[in-house]
Amino acid sequence: MDKGLYCLVLENPGCTVRVGALGEIAFRGGWHVYVGSALGSGGLARLERHRRLATARDKQPKWHIDYLLVNPAFRLASAVSATTGERLECRLAAAIGGKGIPAFGCSDCDCPSHLFFFPRDPAGPVREAFRACGLAPQEPWGP
Repeated sequence: MDKGLYCLVLENPGCTVRVGALGEIAFRGGWHVYVGSALGSGGLARLERHRRLATARDKQPKWHIDYLLVNPAFRLASAVSATTGERLECRLAAAIGGKGIPAFGCSDCDCPSHLFFFPRDPAGPVREAFRACGLAPQEPWGP
């Protein structure tokens, strides 16, 4: 499987979720974009793991994003990915913009966040962020 980067686009009506060691987080209603890396051995197959988790909802969360995927208030709306062997996850997160949820999904880097809030569907800005990083966005599945 190809290696690369991805964004998960989630929609929610507004809720509070306990996210592991981060504790209780109040999420505004709207859209959230999570930036993830798939440079490990499984590569972009990680996207399918996220999709399965979002539909099963009875799994035990491991990573920050898992807590949102198993929460019934969050709907996994789409994903955008790009193949690359470069570590561009932090650059992509910076290019996404939006209001970051402090310390979410970035425990292994110095970024302030890898999860961003948008009041409207962020599909266009997400694709533009990929292009700004020199990546060709793909949509393996969506709405």
